[in-house]
Amino acid sequence: MNKNDKKKNKERDCRIKKLTLLKQNGFNFPNNFKKNNDSKKIFLICHLKTKKELEILNFKVKISGRIIKKRVMGKATFMILQDSQGEIQIYANKNSFQSKKNNYIFFKNLDLGDIIGIQGYVFKTRTKEITIKCKKFILLTKSIRPLPEKYHGLVNKEIKYRKRYLDFISNQNLKKIFQKRTILISSIRKYMQKKNFLEVDTPMLHDIPGGAIAKPFITNHNSLNKKMYLRIAPELYLKRLIIAGFEKIFEINKNFRNEGVSFKHNPEFTMMEIYIAYADYKYIMKFLKKLIKYISKKIHKKNDFKYQKNYFDLNKSFQKFTMKEAILKFNKFIKKSDLENMNKIKKIANLIKLKIKKTWKIGKILTKIFEKTVEKKLIQPTFITEYPAEVSPLSRRMNQNKNFSERFEFFIGGYEIGNGFSELNDPIEQKKIFKKQIQLKNLKHKNKNYDKDYITALEHGMPPTAGLGIGIDRLTMIFTNQKNIKDVIMFPTVSTIKK
Repeated sequence: MNKNDKKKNKERDCRIKKLTLLKQNGFNFPNNFKKNNDSKKIFLICHLKTKKELEILNFKVKISGRIIKKRVMGKATFMILQDSQGEIQIYANKNSFQSKKNNYIFFKNLDLGDIIGIQGYVFKTRTKEITIKCKKFILLTKSIRPLPEKYHGLVNKEIKYRKRYLDFISNQNLKKIFQKRTILISSIRKYMQKKNFLEVDTPMLHDIPGGAIAKPFITNHNSLNKKMYLRIAPELYLKRLIIAGFEKIFEINKNFRNEGVSFKHNPEFTMMEIYIAYADYKYIMKFLKKLIKYISKKIHKKNDFKYQKNYFDLNKSFQKFTMKEAILKFNKFIKKSDLENMNKIKKIANLIKLKIKKTWKIGKILTKIFEKTVEKKLIQPTFITEYPAEVSPLSRRMNQNKNFSERFEFFIGGYEIGNGFSELNDPIEQKKIFKKQIQLKNLKHKNKNYDKDYITALEHGMPPTAGLGIGIDRLTMIFTNQKNIKDVIMFPTVSTIKK
C-alpha cells in the first residue's frame, strides 16, 4: 500500500468515527429538505445586479449540493457547493446561525464530499462573487470517502472510466457533454416524429444472431433451457415490421458485439435504425443529410461547427464517391485496372501489409483496402457508395452490376457514422446468401444457423424498402468534439476490475 492509499484509509477511518458519533446523536441521513432553487437559476437572476440591488432584493434561497471546496479563514468559512447545474459559493461566520455557536463549529468541520442543504440569502462579496450567506444548514449525507483532488481530478484513465461518478464530480465539462448527448437523442426523436415515423421496440435477446456480421455475446435461458444471444443488430426484426405493414419505423437501441475495444469501439453501444417502405438508398442519403443538419441546429444553433482541428459547414454539398473512386483518390499509386484484377489487388494488399484470408474474394479485399487506407482520411461529410455485394449480405444488388450493392456509408471526422442501403427483398436470393455465409464460417448444423423465420417472413412479401443505421455514440463524439468513444458513454467497458 502506497502513502497516498494509507492517507486515504486514515481519512476514511476518521470520517467513519464522525458518522458513528452523528448517529449516536440521532443523525439518520435525513430526506426532508426541499430546495427551491439551483446554482444556475441563482446566477441568472443575480449576475447583473449590484451589491446594493441584491441587498434591497433580499433574495432568500434554499439550495442543496455537495461540498467540493472549503476555506476556513479564522472566524469565517467559505465553501463551494456543487449541484446538477454548476457551482456556487457559500459563506458563514460565527454569527450566521441564530442558535448555539456549536452550529458554526459543526459547519466549518464539514468534510469535502458531504451533501448539505442550505437556507440563506444571496449577496455579492467584495470581489463581486455571487455568494449565499448561510442562515441554516442541514447535513443530508455524510461522505466517508475523500474525493479526488479538485484541481487534478482523475488522471488515471482506467480509474476515470471505471469510477465515472468521481469523474462527474471532478469534471463539470463532462456533464456538459452528456447534456448535449441528451439533446442529440431528444432532437432525433422529435425529427423522426415530425416526419411521421413510429418508434418501436424489438427484442434484445435473440435465438439466432443476425442483421450484421459480428461475434455475439452468448447467454442461456434457464427456464427454456436454450442458448440465446444479445442482439448485434435489430435489423431483421424491424424488417419483419415492414413486412407486417408498418411503412416508417425507427428504433433507438442498445446493441452488443463481442469484439475489440478501441477509441471508436465499445462492446455495448447505441444505434438508431430506421426503415422506410417504398424508398431506396438514394432517398435515405438525402434523409440523413437533413437529419444531421437538424441535429446541428439543435446543439450548435447553426449548421457550421468545429471538430478538433476541422471545420464543417453542413450547408455545403456533402462529398460523394464510389468505394473504388475513393481508393483511387487517396492512393495515387493504384490504377483503376488494378481494382478489377485479383492478382493485382492481392499485390496491393501485400504492399500495404494487409493480411488476407483464402476465402476472401475481390470485393472483400477491396473493402479492406478502403478501410485501411481511406476511412480515416474522410474528414469532411462524405458518402461512400457502391459497396461490394460480398460484404453487403442484406443489401439489394445494383441493376447494372450484381457484384456491387445499392449501399452507402456516411463518414465525418474520419469516422463511419451511418450505414444505409436498399434492402434485399428477394427471399430466394437472401436464403442463398445466408447459406453461403454459413459455409464460409464452416459452422455445424447448417440449417440452424441462419434466421429461417426471417426468410419465411420475406416469402410473404416485403415492399421495396430503404434502411439506415446511425451510430449514436460516434455522432455524439462529432457534435461534442471528443476523440474517444469512452468520453461519450456514461459507463464504458473497461479492463478487469481493480479494487
